[in-house]
Amino acid sequence: MRCIAIDDEPLALELLEDNISRVPYLQLAAKFNNAMDAMGWLASNPVDLIFLDIQMPGLTGLQFIQSLPQKPLIILVTAYEKFALEGFNLDVTDYLVKPVSLDRFIRACNKALEIHQLRSHPGRPGQPEADYFFVSVDYSMLKINYADISYMEGLKDYIRIHLKNSSKPIITRMSMKNMEELLPSKQFVRIHKSYIVSISYVTAIRKNSIFLGLLELPVGDNYREAVMALTGKYGSS
Repeated sequence: MRCIAIDDEPLALELLEDNISRVPYLQLAAKFNNAMDAMGWLASNPVDLIFLDIQMPGLTGLQFIQSLPQKPLIILVTAYEKFALEGFNLDVTDYLVKPVSLDRFIRACNKALEIHQLRSHPGRPGQPEADYFFVSVDYSMLKINYADISYMEGLKDYIRIHLKNSSKPIITRMSMKNMEELLPSKQFVRIHKSYIVSISYVTAIRKNSIFLGLLELPVGDNYREAVMALTGKYGSS
């Protein structure tokens, strides 16, 4: 993701630049010590993410957000907790209070990447299809190839991603709804409130269950039509 950093304090801006350099999927396109210069630069240089201080002379960070005609993802980095509510009312991605630890910074970046991926869904018309995606695992973003996934299992706020060549699933914090939106519909089908399967690994289908080799998974009532559509038949047993 292309990003910029805006902070009127030189040391804070230097620390931001250093933290950004440690996140492999971030590319720092520019840095600014005031919001006015950043606004002029953004007019002809779109970015995906902005790291933004709030208390700056001239145009504050919150005023800057309100002035943007098209808002990229924004992570506020400030010394003041009191602006948090106002910041989230402006739909910022995250709110970091200085001093910011590296692990907290990475969690904010991971959150931004997940939102960026959902906005850039590979199945969306006009978007080139990718053969992989990233999920947040611990303090890093793990790349997963669609072809390696056999099925996914929802567990409250977490998802277990079962891979064909691994006995240990990958566990990531995400809802099944968001995961379903992230996956290409030509390759995956949701069969139950708790299960999404890779169509290429399906070996047999029954009215109330689906098989991935020897593994049998339940088919929920609300998903039976989508499952039976894989066979070209509807309502068959």
